[in-house]
Amino acid sequence: MSEAVGTLEKGKHKEGVGDFIAKTRAELDKPTFPTREDVEKTVAIVIVSVLFFAAYLWSVDRIWAYVIDFLGWAVSKIFGI
Repeated sequence: MSEAVGTLEKGKHKEGVGDFIAKTRAELDKPTFPTREDVEKTVAIVIVSVLFFAAYLWSVDRIWAYVIDFLGWAVSKIFGI
């Protein structure tokens, strides 16, 4: 438990609530938000990526479906099932 709780060095004082709030507000002023242009570009990239991978996965699924159907047909012809 003693490792989790920090101890104050000699000569240092404990930070008050006012200091904490001031530092918190200063940290909240630091973030910057993306511009509209950045958001539009990012959304376009996401939409194109989703469409590309959807088409790719659909193609792979169709190919595997044909392969499995062919194997089923071949097994039924070979073994007469």
